[in-house]
Amino acid sequence: MPSTTPPAPGAWPALREANRRRWDERVPLHLASDFYNVDSFRAGQDALRAFEVDEIGADVAGRSLLHLQCHIGTDTLSWLRHGAARVVGLDFSEPAVDAARDLAAGLGIDRDRALFVASDVYDAVSAVPDKAYDVVYTGVGALCWLHDIRAWADTVAALLAPGGFLYLAEFHPACWMLDDETGSRVVRDYFAPDAFEYESSGTYTDWEAPTAHNRAAEWQHTMGDIVSALASAGLRLDFLHEHDFTLFGMFGGLEERDGVCRFPADRPRVPLMYSLKATKP
Repeated sequence: MPSTTPPAPGAWPALREANRRRWDERVPLHLASDFYNVDSFRAGQDALRAFEVDEIGADVAGRSLLHLQCHIGTDTLSWLRHGAARVVGLDFSEPAVDAARDLAAGLGIDRDRALFVASDVYDAVSAVPDKAYDVVYTGVGALCWLHDIRAWADTVAALLAPGGFLYLAEFHPACWMLDDETGSRVVRDYFAPDAFEYESSGTYTDWEAPTAHNRAAEWQHTMGDIVSALASAGLRLDFLHEHDFTLFGMFGGLEERDGVCRFPADRPRVPLMYSLKATKP
């Protein structure tokens, strides 16, 4: 992780804009990458992780689903393939939303079944077409780009129909404490209160890709912050599962087994991902 410097108070709009420019520029790289493998997705490959389908796949069938921070829409459209009656994807990057719309159109999916909206998460209540959804979904690598986790939770609660649920799958906040080289030493503050800003070229699909918009800002949200924000928003926690695997080699000490990355069998484990379900009464 690059070295960090706390941003000035009230810097969210500028940091959001820097993040948006970064994501906008990387959309074409992601569309062309083996990581997303859009051609295979068009041919029927599932973009969701197996544990996500195991945990809520049956609960999505026949229901409306809103995907916050949907990026290019592969996860969103995968839920449609798993039986969702209608999906809506929302992302603050207009190029990403355009890519998602093109992908849906190319698959012959009309706007009544899959709609994509360009908007900030915090403006989602006024941006999406429906007042309430049966399922709100947020996939991996999303929450670190949000500065206010309580406002996010309030937004989720406002968008859920009574009896509907949030499903969140994310990287575990504890893993970001560990050193990048081995994942064996605590080198960062779990309770860091401020954003960290950094400059980093390339992208997770190709770290060697030449890029111009390299400034970024991320926020650390502890597990307590996230669960407490959902409780404060009036949601009831149904489960919180912690997982001993991750989706890529975030530490030098990880090894690939069974299609995911884990610590070697002779090493103590820490949680690397988590998933939760929370219902609106």
